[in-house]
Amino acid sequence: MAIKDIGPQPNAFDIETETRENSTYRTVAWSGIHLQVTLMSIPPGESIGLETHPDTDQFLRLDAGQGRVMMGPAEDDLPFTQDVSDGWCVTVPAGTWHDIVNTGDEDMRLYAIYAPVHHAAGIVQATAEDAERDEEAGTDVPPEWAAVPEQAPDEHA
Repeated sequence: MAIKDIGPQPNAFDIETETRENSTYRTVAWSGIHLQVTLMSIPPGESIGLETHPDTDQFLRLDAGQGRVMMGPAEDDLPFTQDVSDGWCVTVPAGTWHDIVNTGDEDMRLYAIYAPVHHAAGIVQATAEDAERDEEAGTDVPPEWAAVPEQAPDEHA
């Protein structure tokens, strides 16, 4: 990968190429003051993980693979479902429970934009387990220079 998170500095990169070439569960590609870009790769049969961000809106776009999006007001109430593939975007309002399951036979590659900033600048998490471990350890937190209001913690199913 050629992209490196340089913090809230001007930047330009080929997001489609970087997304398609990313093989990690999550890599933070750019961290601004008010939003953040992450790249994700989800193996067949796995998912981003059912979760809600109480105070964070999220935009996701698939650049490879296919999946099924599920969203709703509670972890056991996900009435919104949509099959998605290369070129589709998913918009997740703050407080909405959501998951995207890879329903294909190749890695699902996508990028996510969080507003406000949600993860540590430049953090690379090879697997979902690494991401969970970093969150539990308190090492995956937004940088001090990000304009992040006091937020309720994420919830995971």
